[in-house]
Amino acid sequence: MLSTSRIVLRARHDSDVPVLHTELYDDVATRTRADTRPWSPLAPDSPQSPFTVGAGDDKAAFFSVVERSSGELAGEALLWGIDAHQRHAHLGLALRPGFRGRGLGGDIVRLLCRYGFTVRGLHRLQVDTLADNLPMLKAATGAGFVVEGTLRRAAWVCGAFEDEVVLGLLASEWTDEPEPADAATGA
Repeated sequence: MLSTSRIVLRARHDSDVPVLHTELYDDVATRTRADTRPWSPLAPDSPQSPFTVGAGDDKAAFFSVVERSSGELAGEALLWGIDAHQRHAHLGLALRPGFRGRGLGGDIVRLLCRYGFTVRGLHRLQVDTLADNLPMLKAATGAGFVVEGTLRRAAWVCGAFEDEVVLGLLASEWTDEPEPADAATGA
């Protein structure tokens, strides 16, 4: 388990799956912005659900995000495309609608960096996000990620191509800084 004063990243529980599936996967407009794979209808108990609890593998690490103050499931966080030889991975997160806009993304990104750099020994982390995803861009740059480029019209999203921004952070650039002073108050 990894935590800050506001959130906990923990292993995914079977009871998380129906909530995450209903609020994050079944929301087609949001899901198509977050995943490069085409959306298709799936039941929450389908083995193909992206939230299904599995045995795990070396290519991905899936976490459930829990808000400390309420104890509620707030969303998911993950490192994916982990390459142990090149020592790099991508990171991502998705928050349930009721937890968006609270500034939790910055905490999640920092904890994923801590996991990637100190636990997994990775050299580089990367964020790939749509250019208009301002909350993710703010969370990533706030954690030290640098915009490395824009892939013009690279993402197919609900009938149109959108720009995608690539951000990177090297282990040598990362500092596991203490939480901002306002994080403890939730401001």
